[in-house]
Amino acid sequence: MVVPLNEQMDIILSDAAEVLPQEELARKVERSIKTNKQLIVKLGCDPSRPDLHIGHAVVLRKMRQFQDLGHQAILIVGDFTGMIGDPTGKSKTRPALSLSETRDNGKSYFEQAAKILSMDNLKMCYNSEWLSEMSFTDVIHLSGNYTVAQMLERDDFSKRFKTGEPISIHEFLYPLAQAMDSVAIKSDVELGGTDQKFNLMVGRDIQRAYQLEPQCIVIMPILEGTDGIEKMSKSLGNYIGLTDTPQDMFGKTMSIPDSLISRWYQYAANFSKEEADLIQVKLNTGDLHPRTAKVELGIRIASLYHGEESAQNAFKEFEKIFVKKDVPDNIEDLELKSIETLLLIVDVLVIAGLATSKNEARRLIQGGGVSVDSEKISDVNFMVDLSSKKLFKVGKRKFLNITVR
Repeated sequence: MVVPLNEQMDIILSDAAEVLPQEELARKVERSIKTNKQLIVKLGCDPSRPDLHIGHAVVLRKMRQFQDLGHQAILIVGDFTGMIGDPTGKSKTRPALSLSETRDNGKSYFEQAAKILSMDNLKMCYNSEWLSEMSFTDVIHLSGNYTVAQMLERDDFSKRFKTGEPISIHEFLYPLAQAMDSVAIKSDVELGGTDQKFNLMVGRDIQRAYQLEPQCIVIMPILEGTDGIEKMSKSLGNYIGLTDTPQDMFGKTMSIPDSLISRWYQYAANFSKEEADLIQVKLNTGDLHPRTAKVELGIRIASLYHGEESAQNAFKEFEKIFVKKDVPDNIEDLELKSIETLLLIVDVLVIAGLATSKNEARRLIQGGGVSVDSEKISDVNFMVDLSSKKLFKVGKRKFLNITVR
């Protein structure tokens, strides 16, 4: 069944920060309906890190909408461009990755994206398929289609230039290489976050230079992380991963500031803007308590990726631990290999993987975040007797039974 033009445009425009040029996209959709030919919708993924989070899901859900409207989705893992490193928003040159590193990081993208995208009309590929085949002559020809002045229109480049921060020539090649992805697949539409607007617009210019009809761009808002300040990022630790457990998804959602609630309902829980706005009104009038709103939000997010039953169980587990001050039903057991049974607690936390370093272990203890058999430990020199099993709790959600074999 073909969806009429006005309905398609309403769906495409919903939740988008910008659609450029909107009239041009409407013409593309109208032509697609008349010719019964799918639009090619592109989304590029930066494989600098191997995991996707619910911030990525904002744009992935927009791609799913295009799929549901009958269009062809192409997910491009930038294994080749990852060797350059996307300089967007960076104040200094980003370390480059090897092709094998970008490939390794990209492997899990397909499986994770499938949590949101339909596999029926989805193509996935690596951009090394065409970029690695370009000769130096090809690169010179490509570079000749853009000027340094145009590159310096980009905010991060402009700021770095004005402050004397180095800008490597290869960083100028990143938006051009990303644009070649659009040339290679002849994309009609490219999706991205608001921080990618410059790169997406370069794609339009380069497509014209290669005698192709320029793509339209659909720009989606960037979701703030659990801290409510920075954009969601694994490197900042303020994320909810698509592969997180239901318990972690629910627990992290409960930690967000109240100011994010309605925005997360819209962009993380897939509510309509009208529904999210109504939730904000109820919060403002006091008809809805923030904690109640977060509970429903956490259940909705967890259920999107794990199902309703798992989400409800995550809620019950949270209530048991944080409200009733109880412990989980299923706690992992760990047996340490040691000649001694009396060990320094800092060493135990590191060996057990409850802290990444001794310094972090000390900070956790000094901050009151470590308890053994329900007794809070404040002394970093505390010796724990592991001749019998001890229950360790670190932070709010980490529990582990530890003993020495």
